[in-house]
Amino acid sequence: MSVTCSERTGANTMPWRGILAGLVAWLAVLGGGPAAEKAYAENGPRSVAPVAEKLIDAVVNISTSQTAKGPQGLPLPEIPKGSPFDDLFQDFFDRRGGPRVPRKVSSLGSGFVVDGKEGLIVTNNHVIADADEIFINFHDGSKLKVDKVLGRDVKSDLALLKVTPKAPLVDVKFGSSEKLAVGDWVMAIGNPFGLGGTVTAGIVSARGRDIGAGPYDDFLQIDASINRGNSGGPTFNLDGKVVGVNSMIFSPSGGSVGIGFAISANLAKEVIADLMDDGRIERGWLGVSIQPLDEDLAQAFGRDTTDGVVVANVLPDSPAEAAGLEAGDVILAIDGHTMGKVRDVTRQVAMLEPGHEAEVKVLRDGSETVLTVKIGDMPGDEQQVASADQDADTPRLGISLAALDAAQREQRGLDHGVVVAGVEPGSPAAEKGLEPGDVLLEVNGETVSAPEQVVAAVEKSHEEGRKSVVLLVQHDDARRFVAVPTATS
Repeated sequence: MSVTCSERTGANTMPWRGILAGLVAWLAVLGGGPAAEKAYAENGPRSVAPVAEKLIDAVVNISTSQTAKGPQGLPLPEIPKGSPFDDLFQDFFDRRGGPRVPRKVSSLGSGFVVDGKEGLIVTNNHVIADADEIFINFHDGSKLKVDKVLGRDVKSDLALLKVTPKAPLVDVKFGSSEKLAVGDWVMAIGNPFGLGGTVTAGIVSARGRDIGAGPYDDFLQIDASINRGNSGGPTFNLDGKVVGVNSMIFSPSGGSVGIGFAISANLAKEVIADLMDDGRIERGWLGVSIQPLDEDLAQAFGRDTTDGVVVANVLPDSPAEAAGLEAGDVILAIDGHTMGKVRDVTRQVAMLEPGHEAEVKVLRDGSETVLTVKIGDMPGDEQQVASADQDADTPRLGISLAALDAAQREQRGLDHGVVVAGVEPGSPAAEKGLEPGDVLLEVNGETVSAPEQVVAAVEKSHEEGRKSVVLLVQHDDARRFVAVPTATS
């Protein structure tokens, strides 16, 4: 090891004074006393207790119940999907047959109050998805039933709930996740394993993580423990501001291994603001199909870098077409923000308000040019609002559905179809590549215009003994046939 010092003795270079000072400091720490306390106060992390005490009442436990069906007289054991025993138990219950009776299934999650007077609570969409009843359990032991799900957004996995409080609730505010740096201290508060309000602390391990959860991924990676029941709870900075919404973990075992992901506050607060406004998410729309700029394309376009995104197709009657974008253009920047990857374009455009005039820098025929694009309103967005009474789901395929309204049909140039609102991870539909926002045009050759038609067609196929259904799916402007196996339960 090479060391340097301003004093030299012969041919050796050693920091004698620094070493002695360090030894004295460590001896003081090991020996305890005021010197040790001072050394820890100066070098160790500051306590989060004063901040946590003020915030914990704003963090809630969310319990949900839903009706499931299982064989009469014998409850279904909870076998992890994909485990070696999954098929064995499924075959057993299929052979057993008999009437399937309703049973209650419960789950736990977390959330936090963002408006104590109005009783508005934020959580993950997956915490309350498919719930028949939702209850909010507060830190003081009180309990309220959710009056209404004001809105939820599948793409960002966020939901806004409404309760009627007897007195104003303790609430918290969003901060800026943009100001966080890797290494900054954060704390997560939630309800892991239903134990009650629990605080964990750690640091920001990374920012801007794309983990494939959705098209607008912008996750903070934190090492504060996020265990089962923490989903939907807040990540706080040391100023007591919400900088993230705890969402998921990476775990081979099902428990925390120190890699957790929280939806960034900058993304979450925009979504929640829209849901507060009218329960609908407004996302900007450009109207192009895009693909990465790989090395071969970069060379063909005369670029020495793969930074940029290629326009593969421009949709007719879209904002992009009106502005003059063309297939083969390479998008380099939008409103001054560099677009290095497909995700950059997707997120940047989605965050722009419809009607905003964006400056889009493109590379065309070896020359850079700037086009002004009036951003449109994204058609066919799959956010789900509580008032929608035409939603349905198909457990056999693992998808939830929503009606395609007249405006969406006009924007997409369709006279029929049903929107895929959500796709269950690991389901037959997920394995076949279906995504939220896709439009189902046909099921087994029959056109569909309402979610109920899809559900009926799938059930009919299952009753006829067919192992799969054939869907005609439109993704952006491309169509394809997909044979999706139907689950046996």
